[in-house]
Amino acid sequence: MLHKTGTRALDKHRVTTQQWAVLGALSRPAFEKGVAVGDLAAFLLVSRQNLAGLLSRLEAQGLVEKAVDANDNRSRLIRLTETGKALWQVDMQPAIAAYYADALQGFSTDDRIHLIHYLDKMLKNFKAIDPDAGDEAADKAAAE
Repeated sequence: MLHKTGTRALDKHRVTTQQWAVLGALSRPAFEKGVAVGDLAAFLLVSRQNLAGLLSRLEAQGLVEKAVDANDNRSRLIRLTETGKALWQVDMQPAIAAYYADALQGFSTDDRIHLIHYLDKMLKNFKAIDPDAGDEAADKAAAE
Protein backbone atom coordinates (compact mmCIF):
# COMPACT_ATOMS: atom_id res chain seq x y z
CA MET A 1 0.00 0.00 0.00
CA LEU A 2 2.81 2.41 0.89
CA HIS A 3 4.60 1.74 -2.40
CA LYS A 4 1.40 2.04 -4.43
CA THR A 5 0.14 5.27 -2.84
CA GLY A 6 3.60 6.83 -2.65
CA THR A 7 4.27 6.15 -6.32
CA ARG A 8 0.86 7.57 -7.19
CA ALA A 9 1.67 10.74 -5.22
CA LEU A 10 4.74 11.31 -7.39
CA ASP A 11 3.35 9.90 -10.63
CA LYS A 12 3.35 13.21 -12.48
CA HIS A 13 7.08 13.51 -11.74
CA ARG A 14 7.67 9.95 -13.05
CA VAL A 15 9.36 8.90 -9.81
CA THR A 16 8.78 5.65 -7.91
CA THR A 17 9.02 5.27 -4.15
CA GLN A 18 12.40 3.55 -4.54
CA GLN A 19 13.69 6.46 -6.62
CA TRP A 20 12.18 8.85 -4.08
CA ALA A 21 14.28 7.19 -1.35
CA VAL A 22 17.47 7.48 -3.40
CA LEU A 23 16.88 11.12 -4.37
CA GLY A 24 15.97 11.98 -0.78
CA ALA A 25 19.13 10.34 0.55
CA LEU A 26 21.31 12.11 -2.02
CA SER A 27 19.72 15.45 -1.09
CA ARG A 28 21.12 15.18 2.46
CA PRO A 29 23.93 17.66 3.22
CA ALA A 30 26.25 14.76 4.16
CA PHE A 31 25.95 13.38 0.62
CA GLU A 32 25.96 16.69 -1.28
CA LYS A 33 29.43 16.13 -2.76
CA GLY A 34 28.65 12.51 -3.51
CA VAL A 35 28.57 9.14 -1.81
CA ALA A 36 29.98 5.73 -2.67
CA VAL A 37 27.42 3.22 -3.92
CA GLY A 38 28.17 0.87 -1.02
CA ASP A 39 27.65 3.62 1.55
CA LEU A 40 24.42 4.70 -0.12
CA ALA A 41 23.18 1.09 -0.17
CA ALA A 42 23.97 0.75 3.54
CA PHE A 43 22.21 4.02 4.33
CA LEU A 44 19.10 2.93 2.43
CA LEU A 45 19.29 -0.64 3.77
CA VAL A 46 19.16 -2.12 0.26
CA SER A 47 21.48 -4.38 -1.71
CA ARG A 48 24.09 -2.89 -4.01
CA GLN A 49 22.53 -4.86 -6.88
CA ASN A 50 19.08 -3.32 -6.41
CA LEU A 51 20.59 0.12 -5.97
CA ALA A 52 22.68 -0.21 -9.14
CA GLY A 53 19.56 -0.64 -11.26
CA LEU A 54 17.86 2.34 -9.64
CA LEU A 55 20.94 4.50 -10.12
CA SER A 56 21.18 3.53 -13.80
CA ARG A 57 17.58 4.61 -14.39
CA LEU A 58 18.07 7.86 -12.46
CA GLU A 59 21.27 8.56 -14.37
CA ALA A 60 19.47 7.96 -17.69
CA GLN A 61 16.86 10.51 -16.59
CA GLY A 62 19.63 13.02 -15.84
CA LEU A 63 18.82 13.15 -12.11
CA VAL A 64 22.06 11.66 -10.73
CA GLU A 65 25.62 11.50 -11.97
CA LYS A 66 28.86 9.71 -11.20
CA ALA A 67 31.75 11.91 -10.14
CA VAL A 68 35.40 11.10 -9.50
CA ASP A 69 36.20 10.88 -5.78
CA ALA A 70 38.64 13.72 -5.01
CA ASN A 71 40.33 11.47 -2.43
CA ASP A 72 40.69 8.46 -4.74
CA ASN A 73 40.66 8.91 -8.52
CA ARG A 74 39.79 5.22 -8.94
CA SER A 75 36.51 5.62 -7.07
CA ARG A 76 33.26 7.11 -8.28
CA LEU A 77 30.72 8.90 -6.13
CA ILE A 78 27.02 9.29 -6.84
CA ARG A 79 25.44 12.72 -6.48
CA LEU A 80 22.41 14.67 -7.62
CA THR A 81 22.66 16.69 -10.81
CA GLU A 82 21.31 20.23 -10.85
CA THR A 83 18.20 18.80 -12.53
CA GLY A 84 17.89 16.23 -9.75
CA LYS A 85 18.28 18.89 -7.06
CA ALA A 86 15.62 21.06 -8.68
CA LEU A 87 13.21 18.13 -9.05
CA TRP A 88 13.71 17.20 -5.39
CA GLN A 89 13.42 20.72 -3.96
CA VAL A 90 10.82 22.33 -6.19
CA ASP A 91 8.57 19.48 -7.29
CA MET A 92 8.97 16.48 -5.03
CA GLN A 93 9.21 18.01 -1.56
CA PRO A 94 5.82 19.76 -1.77
CA ALA A 95 4.22 16.60 -3.19
CA ILE A 96 5.79 14.45 -0.46
CA ALA A 97 4.70 16.89 2.26
CA ALA A 98 1.13 16.76 0.95
CA TYR A 99 1.28 12.94 0.78
CA TYR A 100 2.43 12.67 4.40
CA ALA A 101 -0.16 15.23 5.51
CA ASP A 102 -2.88 13.10 3.91
CA ALA A 103 -1.45 9.88 5.38
CA LEU A 104 -1.28 11.38 8.88
CA GLN A 105 -4.70 13.04 8.75
CA GLY A 106 -6.41 12.62 12.11
CA PHE A 107 -3.14 11.93 13.97
CA SER A 108 -2.53 14.19 16.95
CA THR A 109 0.95 15.46 17.76
CA ASP A 110 1.19 12.77 20.44
CA ASP A 111 0.11 10.13 17.92
CA ARG A 112 2.87 11.26 15.55
CA ILE A 113 5.49 11.18 18.30
CA HIS A 114 4.42 7.68 19.30
CA LEU A 115 4.48 6.55 15.67
CA ILE A 116 8.06 7.75 15.24
CA HIS A 117 9.04 6.09 18.52
CA TYR A 118 7.57 2.72 17.50
CA LEU A 119 8.98 2.84 13.99
CA ASP A 120 12.42 3.60 15.46
CA LYS A 121 12.07 0.61 17.78
CA MET A 122 11.17 -1.59 14.82
CA LEU A 123 14.19 -0.35 12.87
CA LYS A 124 16.46 -1.25 15.80
CA ASN A 125 14.87 -4.70 15.93
CA PHE A 126 15.38 -5.20 12.19
CA LYS A 127 19.03 -4.22 12.59
CA ALA A 128 19.36 -6.75 15.41
CA ILE A 129 17.92 -9.43 13.13
CA ASP A 130 20.37 -8.46 10.37
CA PRO A 131 23.38 -6.72 11.92
CA ASP A 132 24.98 -6.22 8.50
CA ALA A 133 22.02 -4.10 7.34
CA GLY A 134 23.26 -0.94 9.05
CA ASP A 135 26.84 0.16 8.88
CA GLU A 136 28.83 3.02 10.35
CA ALA A 137 28.63 5.20 7.23
CA ALA A 138 24.85 4.92 7.21
CA ASP A 139 24.61 5.67 10.91
CA LYS A 140 26.93 8.67 10.55
CA ALA A 141 24.96 10.09 7.61
CA ALA A 142 21.67 9.56 9.45
CA ALA A 143 22.97 11.53 12.42
CA GLU A 144 23.95 14.53 10.28
